[in-house]
Amino acid sequence: MRDVAYVALGSNLGDRDANLALGRAGLAALPRSRVLAVTRVEETAPIGPAGQGTYLNQMAAIETELSPRALLEALLAIETRAGRVRGERWGARTLDLDIVAMRAQRSDSPDCRVPHPELSNRDFWRRELDELGAHDIR
Repeated sequence: MRDVAYVALGSNLGDRDANLALGRAGLAALPRSRVLAVTRVEETAPIGPAGQGTYLNQMAAIETELSPRALLEALLAIETRAGRVRGERWGARTLDLDIVAMRAQRSDSPDCRVPHPELSNRDFWRRELDELGAHDIR
């Protein structure tokens, strides 16, 4: 099944621009997928523990045949290649890739929820969805 996934990219450690570029390159290399569009980069305040630097964020629309679970596993591998180390929840990171929503597929698995449970709390995600023409995703 072909679907469109909306994937958020974020970075607030190291060379943030280079980290987003690694994320975009990883998305472009996903199997049975192609990047349709990406938003401009936006700088945002961190969500989570105090003392973090600001984030660079953007979002990509990806046409894919991957299931939510397979896409999540691929995104986690891209994060690892970019030096992501999982520690404190919502802590600083080199690269964060989140499935924000998919057009046709949903997932209620505790470790793979699509649409993302924080979608309604992230104004910048809504702006990015609008930029991608996904006005109906909420």
